[in-house]
Amino acid sequence: MSDKFDRQLREDKALRDSALAVVKADIEQVKQDHSAKNIGKRFASRMTEGAHDVLEQASAKASDQRGILVLLVAAIALWFARNPIMSLFTDSEDTAANADDSAAKPGAASESDGSSDETHHVEIPE
Repeated sequence: MSDKFDRQLREDKALRDSALAVVKADIEQVKQDHSAKNIGKRFASRMTEGAHDVLEQASAKASDQRGILVLLVAAIALWFARNPIMSLFTDSEDTAANADDSAAKPGAASESDGSSDETHHVEIPE
C-alpha cells in the first residue's frame, strides 16, 4: 500500500515541478516583453491594433450599407456647399444692398428690435 502512495507522491511532485517551470517561464516572458517596450510603445501598439479592428468592422458595415453611406456623403457635401447654393437662389442686388447696409451700420441688426448700441448725442447751444 505504501508503494502505491510513494508512486502517487512522485507523480504529484513531478506535476508540481513541471507546473512551476511553466509559471516561471511565463513570468520571464512577461518580464522580457515589458522590458523590451516602454509604456508609450505598448500603448501605441494597442491603440493601433484597436484602430485596425475598428477600421475592419467599419469597412464591413459600410460594404453592407452602400446606399446609406452614399446618402450620408451627399448630405455632408450639401452642408459644406450650402452658402454657394443659397447665393444662387438669392437676388444679387438684395445681397449687395444688405451687405452695404450692414457694413455701414454696425448696429443695424439690433435697430430692427428697437435697441441700438449706438448712442445719439444732441448738442444744446448755450
